[in-house]
Amino acid sequence: MKRKIITIEEKLCTGCGDCIPACPEGALQVIDGKARLISDLFCDGLGACVGKCPTGAMRVEEREAEPYDERRVMHESIAKAGPNVIAAHLRHLMEHGESAYLQIALDYLQEQGIPNPLESEASAKPAAHAHHGGGCPGSRMMDLRENGTPAPAVSAAATPTSPGELRQWPIQLHLVTPIAPYYQGSDLLLAADCAPFAMGDFHSRLLRGRSLAIACPKLDVEMERYVEKLTAMIDMAKVNTITVAIMEVPCCGGLMSLVSKALERASRKVPVKQVVIGIGGELLSEAWASC
Repeated sequence: MKRKIITIEEKLCTGCGDCIPACPEGALQVIDGKARLISDLFCDGLGACVGKCPTGAMRVEEREAEPYDERRVMHESIAKAGPNVIAAHLRHLMEHGESAYLQIALDYLQEQGIPNPLESEASAKPAAHAHHGGGCPGSRMMDLRENGTPAPAVSAAATPTSPGELRQWPIQLHLVTPIAPYYQGSDLLLAADCAPFAMGDFHSRLLRGRSLAIACPKLDVEMERYVEKLTAMIDMAKVNTITVAIMEVPCCGGLMSLVSKALERASRKVPVKQVVIGIGGELLSEAWASC
């Protein structure tokens, strides 16, 4: 079959090995002083290794190759390498919107009784400034709920000293992990970036008791990845409901379009409510939608 797969220009390769850690699938090895693709079955063609090559010897091309085998990769390479490699592999699939491969990987872990390390990370309550795996500490997954459960409802109106209702981190849709514990069976609030700034009682009126993801359909890129993540939240995290909070400006309607596309692909159907917020912060409308 024809598919995307890594190719290596041998003349340009110095055998430095910088590409090896970027391929948790184990498709690459340095042999006889050169990086080699040892198995088509192990290369997913997503190109995580390309940016690590200092000489430009690696690229993704489309050619005849054996189909990528996620289950075999999990069995022969990923699982035996330990939780850090498993976590890197799962993030790699999520970041590239590979929801089908991700589901196979998660099914394998469950079948083998291997804990999902991403869930363990979220429940570990890390220190506020702890770094994670050399990446940006601002994207580290954190479950801010008390003992992993939603905070009790507070009857008092919001005041400048009131605690916020945010119970997770990160929140930007580009950074979130769709199978994180705080999304499991939750009521999801998908909000436009501007909404919390315009609406003074956003936390007490909309966020309380809900998980959160924010996005801007006008300025953000890679909308297809957003659709994949929302689909995973519906099918894998099994969110209970989705509330889409948008501003009254026309471009915000793109958030509803993302949810509609995700529902078309998902095997589950969930109720969706649309909340429209005015520029002055007032709640203009609130109604269940038919997506």
